[in-house]
Amino acid sequence: MSYAILYNSANGNTRSVADALERALAQAGAEVACGEIRSGGAEDALALAAPADTVLVGFWCDKGSCTPEVADVLAGLAGKRVFLFGTAGFGGAPEYFEQILGRVREHLPEGAKYLGGAMCQGRMGDAVRARYEAMLAKQPGDARIQAMIENFDAARSHPDADDLARIATAAKQALGL
Repeated sequence: MSYAILYNSANGNTRSVADALERALAQAGAEVACGEIRSGGAEDALALAAPADTVLVGFWCDKGSCTPEVADVLAGLAGKRVFLFGTAGFGGAPEYFEQILGRVREHLPEGAKYLGGAMCQGRMGDAVRARYEAMLAKQPGDARIQAMIENFDAARSHPDADDLARIATAAKQALGL
């Protein structure tokens, strides 16, 4: 069985997960090709996936789902076994991650076999914190905005080694490795 890992990463979070998955699968003796899903590059990603039996697709959470580039790649995976992995700035709650995975999974065509998925929190760019601070300056004491800042600060250390190991374990189990 051969594998392809395709990922789209905005801040390096999803790339870190993809790299960890590539190492874990190679250590398990799997043949693995890995490549980035670039803007307008669905054809390149699908060409890398073509010879693979199983495709692991990584995404960063964009408005509760994946980017259009990832959606285009997913739509081209008919006949493939697919494992999804992703990162989200907000997170920590498995239920939230399952909702995101469910929305991303909707982009798979009929004929693709969904094997499962796993997600973790990922750090966000500093501009996000600045935006939250500006919101708090306009609405001092707003508990929701303060919680957003606390979540931002908590996300700075993710994905961490535990996140990477957990997702690698989930993928290997789903793939039967």
